Amino acid sequence: MKTLVFVNGPMGVGKTAVCQELLKLLTPGVYLDGDWCWNINPFRVTDETRAMVLDNITATLSRFLSSPELDYVIFGWVMHQPEVVRDILARLSLDNVKLYQFTLMCSKYALRHRIEADIRAGLRGPDVLKRSMEYLPLYDRQATVKIATDGLLPQEIAEAMKKRCTAP
Repeated sequence: MKTLVFVNGPMGVGKTAVCQELLKLLTPGVYLDGDWCWNINPFRVTDETRAMVLDNITATLSRFLSSPELDYVIFGWVMHQPEVVRDILARLSLDNVKLYQFTLMCSKYALRHRIEADIRAGLRGPDVLKRSMEYLPLYDRQATVKIATDGLLPQEIAEAMKKRCTAP
């Protein structure tokens, strides 16, 4: 049986760092970041680009889920709208796949601090702060396991996720 792990949360909450640590713990596995399919320059959100990105994400996830070499597929992305998750899952064959859905959360103060540091380091544009702060409350209503990241190391969060994903 395969294990598919969805990790969502606002930009700057620590998804990438946590997923990279989780990949070290869940082997043999792969970590896929939805942003890899949306690394478009210039970045434009249109009906066409949205459809293309979802097609690419689901095609990539499907291929990794069908690989006999992998037991775990970890997917991290900003999935602030439940419809995005439903659309992705509806396109996947989930026979013999166990699904876990986590949302990484943090306080507004921590999120602002992290994103501002990323902006100063040139890792994010200034527009990200406003969008991420607006998205934060949208995750409260999602039917996922919530994990508060304030004060925790990515390794600690990944360990907690691993326990849930590997419990009998």
